[in-house]
Order: sequence, then structure tokens, then C-alpha cells
Amino acid sequence: MSHIRSIARPGTRLGLIGLGAVAGLMVATSLAPLGGARPVAAATGAAEHTIDVTGTGTVTVKPDIAEVRLGVSIQKPSVKEAQAAAAAAMTSVVAAIRKAGVAADDIQTTTVSLSPVYEYPQGGAQKLVGYQFTNQVAVTVRDLTKVADVIDGSIAAGANTVDGVSFRVNDSVAAEAQARTAAMADAKARAQALAKAAGVTITGVAQITETSAPVPMPVALGAGMAKPADMATPISTGTNDVVVTVAVSYTIE
Repeated sequence: MSHIRSIARPGTRLGLIGLGAVAGLMVATSLAPLGGARPVAAATGAAEHTIDVTGTGTVTVKPDIAEVRLGVSIQKPSVKEAQAAAAAAMTSVVAAIRKAGVAADDIQTTTVSLSPVYEYPQGGAQKLVGYQFTNQVAVTVRDLTKVADVIDGSIAAGANTVDGVSFRVNDSVAAEAQARTAAMADAKARAQALAKAAGVTITGVAQITETSAPVPMPVALGAGMAKPADMATPISTGTNDVVVTVAVSYTIE
């Protein structure tokens, strides 16, 4: 009668049967994914396929509001003299703006500055010769027929800086809605053309990102322009473009 000897070390009960159980456990563990998770192929589906395009919609509108930036810049030997002269001139300028039909709430101070003025003689040290006081306002003109009156009246009253005029649309919501619709149509047409060329089908939209940008039409005016007293400053309002751009990611199969 043969005997089976235990291969376990003294003090243990691990025999051949125990070794078989351990071996089976090791095999099972090697076949299973780490952490008890399901195989990757079963856990996730196929990666989503997309076509990414951008579309742009543009709507041209007539502006109905103007913003004029003008003011006074005066140099005097002392700070007190510069400030007093600028204050007097600016008071007259604001009065002229109001006389042109602009409401007080549509006149906003944008710059008040005081700076020393130096001369630099050849071969000599710099010399303080006075102070320059600047006061500028932004004027919102809601009646575009009054833009020239605002500029001309301000210059006549003492304004000697005109930094420019910009035009915009007061309420651009409707124009933006039209531009947005046009932008999405543009994006869809681009995606369909790409899908057809690639032999795939558009199944939906994964993501949409929008940016909008009303583009003002600036009119450059020279500071302190000289002109005959009986000639009005010519103003052309032009048009504005309301632009909406969308980035769309379409799902395909």
C-alpha cells in the first residue's frame, strides 16, 4: 500500500489537495481583470465619431446711436491756471452739447488728467514751462442728425480734442437672432458636405459654442479741426455688421 507524503513544511496543513486549490485560484485570478473589473471591451462602447465645423452668420444693420469723444486740453504756467481754464472751457462745451439736444445722462466724463510740461534746451537741463490739464467726455447721441451739431457746437464752445465717433445699434437682439440662424445653417451645410464626401451620415449634435461680435463703424476726426464757420462737419453713419460665429460638433456614423 503506497503512501502519499505531504510536501508542506512542518507546522502546516497544506497538502497536495491544498496545493491544487491554490493553483486553481491562481489560474482563475490570472484570467480575471485586475480589481474585479469587467474587460475593457465590454465596459465601453466604440468611440464617438464627430465632424467639427464652424459657421458664420452676418446681418448688416443701420446704426441708430453715435458716441462722440471730445474735450479740452489746456496748457498754462501753473496748475491753478490750467485747471481753471480747462474747467471754464469744459463747462461751455457741456452747455453746447446739452443745447444740441443731448440729455445729461448721455454725457460721461472719461478722462481728467494733469501733467507737467517740460522744455529740453539744447545742451541744457530740462525746464518746467507749465502744466497741461485735459478733460474729455463720451457723448451718446441718440438722434444721428444731431451728431454734426454736437461736434461743431462743442468746438465753437472751446473743445480742442475730438478723438473720434463710433456708431452702433441700440438693440441688436433681433439682428443677433438672424445672424445666429444664418451661422447654424452655414455650419450644417459645411458638415453635410464633409459627411457626403466621407461617405458617412450625420446623426446628431454633440456640442455647440457661440461667439458674437457687433462691429462698430468708426469715423476718424482730427483733433481741433479747423473749418469755416458756416460749414458743418460731414458725418456718414454707414452700416454695422452683426456677426455670430458657431463651432458645432456633429455626431456621425
